[in-house]
Amino acid sequence: MHLPPESSEQRSEMLDPHRREKRADAATEITGRLLQKGVEVDAAEDPAVLADLFTAVERFESAVIEAGGDPMVNMPTSTDPESPDFVLPPRSADESLDSYAARIDEAAETLERRIG
Repeated sequence: MHLPPESSEQRSEMLDPHRREKRADAATEITGRLLQKGVEVDAAEDPAVLADLFTAVERFESAVIEAGGDPMVNMPTSTDPESPDFVLPPRSADESLDSYAARIDEAAETLERRIG
C-alpha cells in the first residue's frame, strides 16, 4: 500500500478514521482526571500535552505520598495543607501546559531528593 507523503498524523487518520474521535475522548478523560486533582485545564488542549501534564501530576502525588503526605489533604484548594511543599504548584495565567508540566516535574524532583 502506497501512502502519500503527508504527516504521520494525517496518515494515521487515513488508516484509522476514528482516530480523531479517540483522541478527543482521551483528552476528555484526562481533563476530567486533572480537574478532580484540582488542575484547571480544557479538553480542547492537545491530548499528548494533557497526558504529559497528567504524568507530571501523578509523579508529584507519588512523591508527596513517599514523603508522608496525603494528596487529598494537600489539594490546590486545601485551606490547611500538611505542608506547602505537598501542594501542587498553581498554574500561572499565561503559562503553557508544557511549562506547567515541567514545573510540576521540578517540584516532584525536589520532593524526591528530599526523601531519597
